[in-house]
Amino acid sequence: MTHHTLRAVRTALPLALALLALGSAPAQPTPRETAPGNWLYVTVAKGDTRSRETRGTLLLCGPPQGHRHAARACEELREAGGDIARIPPKDVYCPMVHAPVTASARGQWNGRPVAYTKTFSNACLMAANTGAVFALSEPAEGSRAAKEPHGPRARAALGRPPTRA
Repeated sequence: MTHHTLRAVRTALPLALALLALGSAPAQPTPRETAPGNWLYVTVAKGDTRSRETRGTLLLCGPPQGHRHAARACEELREAGGDIARIPPKDVYCPMVHAPVTASARGQWNGRPVAYTKTFSNACLMAANTGAVFALSEPAEGSRAAKEPHGPRARAALGRPPTRA
């Protein structure tokens, strides 16, 4: 070897060893969030779960985003402890039309996995029983019944016997 080559090796060797030592240092853990994230991937399919007409979106609840009615949906989920089945049913009148829809949600709430799937007779009943969680689009014109409470008469549409005054 020539004098210049030996000098280059002697200069580069300590630098290479220093870089190697830095690369072999144990990795530092990344800081975790103090609270687990609350999120659900929600879908609504016309018909049963095998439908090709499916809409879906990611609902994030810290802060609410990713969903048309995220703030309201996250509030309802917070009040129900992340359990969609515990969302109180709304007192609304729903037409007795058979147009099934299947609502599904998968995700995480307060560190626990969430899995929910239920087929409803129609979109009005789905909205009445799940609140804003599956409200992925505005209701069609003429379906104002889902928004207007009608007192005790609505109970029959929700599967409860009507009460008479």
